[in-house]
Amino acid sequence: MSFDFDIIIERRGTDSLKWGRYRGRDIVPMWVADMDFRAPEPVIEALHRRVDHGVFGYAGPPAELKDVLITRMAQMYGWTIDPAWIVWLPGLVPALNVVCRAFGDEGDDVLTFTPAYPPFLAAPPLSHRTLKTVPLIRENERFTFDIERLEREISPRSRVLLLCSPYNPVGRRFDPDELRRAAELCLERNIVVCSDEIHCDLILDGHDHIPTASLSPEIAANTITLMAPSKTFNVPGLNCAFAVIPNDELRHRFKRTREGIVPFPNAMGYAACLAAYRDGEPWRAALIEYLRANKDLVHRVINDEIPGLTMDDVQATYLAWIDTRALNLPNPMRFFEEAGVGLSNGKDFQGPGYVRLNFGCPRQTLLEGLERMKSAVARL
Repeated sequence: MSFDFDIIIERRGTDSLKWGRYRGRDIVPMWVADMDFRAPEPVIEALHRRVDHGVFGYAGPPAELKDVLITRMAQMYGWTIDPAWIVWLPGLVPALNVVCRAFGDEGDDVLTFTPAYPPFLAAPPLSHRTLKTVPLIRENERFTFDIERLEREISPRSRVLLLCSPYNPVGRRFDPDELRRAAELCLERNIVVCSDEIHCDLILDGHDHIPTASLSPEIAANTITLMAPSKTFNVPGLNCAFAVIPNDELRHRFKRTREGIVPFPNAMGYAACLAAYRDGEPWRAALIEYLRANKDLVHRVINDEIPGLTMDDVQATYLAWIDTRALNLPNPMRFFEEAGVGLSNGKDFQGPGYVRLNFGCPRQTLLEGLERMKSAVARL
């Protein structure tokens, strides 16, 4: 079975947040984390069937979906989960906010590493918690956790660690030992780990994703895992995600906090989720190969053809974290916008001097964006 990811799908003039930002301007959008690929055909067919039914009442998860999830967790990650652990959600950002509110009291500490996906930075203050950030460090030419700094930042009021694995924006797939050190420290200090693993099926370096909660029964009992089909199968607008919470007490507190505030997924989201996880694996496997080639292209052009820009190899995600600091640009995002490329501003991630590039797009689009970046730097 073959899949053509080179097809250019016109997204201008639709409801696309990604493309609508630059309406009427000649700018290639490579910022927000959705891809420019058509969703897998089984997902589209499932949505058509649901529409053809014609009744859109309140929906619950299809009976088959939990079984599909349990089988998938075992096959993909060697992780055995109980269906009672699954809590359905309309997205992971609401879940981050629920976690911050569910554990501790107003003014308590929520920890996270930086640079960070901006909702990690916003959720604690929105929940009347104190945000404490721990910058990642460089070891062996890659970003990793600064466990010593994390330990120093922990206080008697620390309640939650917001963790991202695989890591957006730096593209790391963490080794088990890295995850274990962070998770065991939190376990020792009675800090709940909220592990956002939305990019878990987008591993590009040939290794396996390791769910944080799969490291040990003790770590599982202290971890809330967040997952969704949205990034992998390019269905973020359908609003379907889930948490896996093995600990009965943590799960009860999470569900009680979300009650009356966070809705359940809608009928279309459930239908897409089931079809993606049950029937979308051939498409995902082909996507990984395409993204891996895109990643290699970005890595080569950024490091070898654009003086002043550097980036690490992307082990996971379709996001490149690009260091522009050698160019001394006052506003790197604005600089590249003026050159016709829309990137995410590293400052929003607490990573000033960086930009994030989404390479989840057809090769022609990617080449155009990279050429514009190359020309802009050459004109400096």
